[in-house]
Amino acid sequence: MAQDLVALSSDYQFWMQKLSVWDQASTLETQQDTCLHLPQFQEFLRQMYEALKEMDSSAITERFPTIGQLLAKVCRNPFILAYDESQKILIWCLCCLINKDPRNSGESKLNSWTRGLLSCILSTFRFDIKEVGLFTHGLGYAPTAYYPGLLKNMVLSLVSELRENHLNGFNTQRRMAPERVTSLSRVCVPLVTLPEFEPLVEALLTYHGHEPQEVLCPEFFDAVNEAFLLKKISLPVSAILCLWLRHLPSLENTMLHLFEKLVFSERNFLRRIECFMKDLLLPEAACHPAIFRVVDEMFRYALLETDGALEVLAALQVFTRCFVEALEKENKQLRFAFKTYFPYASPSLVVTLLQHPKDIPRGLWSQPLRRISEMLREIVEGQTHGSYGGPFESWFLFVHFGEWADIAAEQLLMVEAEAEAPEALLWLLAFSGSPGAGRRQRSQTMAEVKAVLGRLTKLLRSPTLSARDLQAAAGGGRGGDPSPPACGQLTRRLLLNFLLWAPGGHAVAREVITLIAQTDAIMHEVIGFLDQTLYRWDHLCVEAPRPRELARELLTELRGQA
Repeated sequence: MAQDLVALSSDYQFWMQKLSVWDQASTLETQQDTCLHLPQFQEFLRQMYEALKEMDSSAITERFPTIGQLLAKVCRNPFILAYDESQKILIWCLCCLINKDPRNSGESKLNSWTRGLLSCILSTFRFDIKEVGLFTHGLGYAPTAYYPGLLKNMVLSLVSELRENHLNGFNTQRRMAPERVTSLSRVCVPLVTLPEFEPLVEALLTYHGHEPQEVLCPEFFDAVNEAFLLKKISLPVSAILCLWLRHLPSLENTMLHLFEKLVFSERNFLRRIECFMKDLLLPEAACHPAIFRVVDEMFRYALLETDGALEVLAALQVFTRCFVEALEKENKQLRFAFKTYFPYASPSLVVTLLQHPKDIPRGLWSQPLRRISEMLREIVEGQTHGSYGGPFESWFLFVHFGEWADIAAEQLLMVEAEAEAPEALLWLLAFSGSPGAGRRQRSQTMAEVKAVLGRLTKLLRSPTLSARDLQAAAGGGRGGDPSPPACGQLTRRLLLNFLLWAPGGHAVAREVITLIAQTDAIMHEVIGFLDQTLYRWDHLCVEAPRPRELARELLTELRGQA
């Protein structure tokens, strides 16, 4: 506590000097400086209140002799009073100064002075003129209703002026001056979270003048985006789209906010991630190609920086699914060709990947899977290598629609025992697990996955299953040459699919998972697989009561243990 007070005393001196500067001048520079420091000052006020509420009034004045001057300066600053929760916290601080049982005239004077400040803050108007009361009464307004009505009319008037400004085009006599628009955006910085100002914020965001440079100040964009991310303001998609198109840092901060949610939040079900993305309006805004390209590039960098982290991969697939749904909902006759969103990809491959598996009979899923595999293989290994980027670019496009790889793994397990596993599906699975591997290493991966499939298929005919047999079938205790890096993850995916679909897999599922998930990373991978499988089945309307029930039970148990 003592260390906190020392740090607070240091901050106190800094803010006292700032407030003195802000109080003495009302220039454009001081207004900009005030707006820039509003979030930090609100946090200081909050810390101040936490300290004051633990002390009585005499201890407060002894520790902070100039506390009255500081709070009085705050009361005179309209920017601070209008910002977010600053006024409420200020009132809490002032209440701490009041002594319920004053012991001398000094404490009584402090009480009287503090109540005067509180009265100024809490009153709708700082003075009471008889003529004003008569005027409002003559208009049919009660005094308490007049000032909110006046504010509402002022906001509507500014909104109307901004919209007329857009319609007037080059009629310079009726246009709002760019300097006034800039000033208006700066004044709104501390006000963006107030519901009464939402129409004005929206009008400013959607305002389009004819100036060669941006007229809205950067601080306004930052304040709006921060308020939006913290759910302190509600804006339509059109306004958010304008915000992100006009101010790229706001879109970048939104994506960083999403990645922080993925990395630092526990128990991130994909359903929750989907809701979070939709709350951010990302899928709808991404229907504009410029927004989509920025979001897509940030996902690309995130995958490169995290070495293909499962959370980022899953989030990319959720985003793509929501984006495609939004695109179809927005306009059946697409305004932009899909090539606009994926300019460096094979158009025929994009069209095939965009086919929704739900719209194809389950028995025919192998057909688009083969086409996808053939086209990707031709691009990665064939004559068209380099025409659509390197292997990573092809893989990055494919993992947008990662459900096809999951379906390929399921389809391989459905192959008849006597039949040979289709090479196209084996190649697709090997490529999805290790896009950077060369042709030789990929062939080795395919051979090992094929061998695992053969052993698992034989176990399907076994009257009883044991966890040890399944672990051995998946290559758990096998020696010899080291396997390619992708083999471990691919065989675990096949084994988990086997446990969900095989009639006897339910009885040994928990024991098998205990045997294979020897590290936190593998346990995390298993949890992600189960969550992603349930999410995919829900979207594809897969009717599989027993596998679904087992997956849900396992996911609940494993999350409880993690």
